[in-house]
Amino acid sequence: MGKTVLITGACINTGVAIVEKFASEGYNVVFTGRNMEKVHAKEKEYRESFPNVEIFGYHIDSLIDERTVDEASVEKLFADIDARGLLADTLVLNAADQGLGMKVFENPLTDMMKVINTNVVWNFCLSEHAARRMKENGGGNIVFVNSNTAYRAIPDRVAYVASKGGQLGLMRALALDLGKYNIRVNAVLPGMIKTDRWEKNPDFYANVPSRFTPIGDVAVGEDIADAVYYFAAHARNTTGAELVVDGGNTIQLYPIIPE
Repeated sequence: MGKTVLITGACINTGVAIVEKFASEGYNVVFTGRNMEKVHAKEKEYRESFPNVEIFGYHIDSLIDERTVDEASVEKLFADIDARGLLADTLVLNAADQGLGMKVFENPLTDMMKVINTNVVWNFCLSEHAARRMKENGGGNIVFVNSNTAYRAIPDRVAYVASKGGQLGLMRALALDLGKYNIRVNAVLPGMIKTDRWEKNPDFYANVPSRFTPIGDVAVGEDIADAVYYFAAHARNTTGAELVVDGGNTIQLYPIIPE
């Protein structure tokens, strides 16, 4: 039935580009989203755009509450994929809690727990269930869509930054433990991406320092999708690795802003 990829957070922005990349390469696509109406709409759209592959969308929430990962929904997701006769030999962990506007002295502890549980614990849960099936099938690969903020902190995002650093540790540990089963685990680290937030706030993004990269541009969704696809399809002997896609932003001590 061909290869199948499972992509989380695939109804908007970078997730859409990742779906389109894999579907255009002939992969069957299973994708998730938090909003049921958006999932149904994107499933219809993807099927019309890519009639030669199987595409299934699932509405799924990461947490029951801030303290509790919804493991039952993950089990149900994989059981349904199994029932369809599909094996996700590639798992792309794109969904994330952005943890926007988190103030150290103002937000409750549960806000930190919510972001960490979504971006680290929930992704481990998905990885474990996917890897069990990959192991039985002789291998596979997992790709985290991480962030260059794992190394360079940004203001009022303490939970998000911490979660992305933790996620890289998780990636490396999984790469080590799962390598014996021919399961590769890697991470793509985007910087700024031209998402819907970019389009809706042109004045802010016209002057934000991180847009001033050494190559003079920031990424679009397709750039991230290409990097994810590289790990999935071409990096046969690569695991535990990071690929930064940020126009060189991370290498500079400070952005050089034209006068």
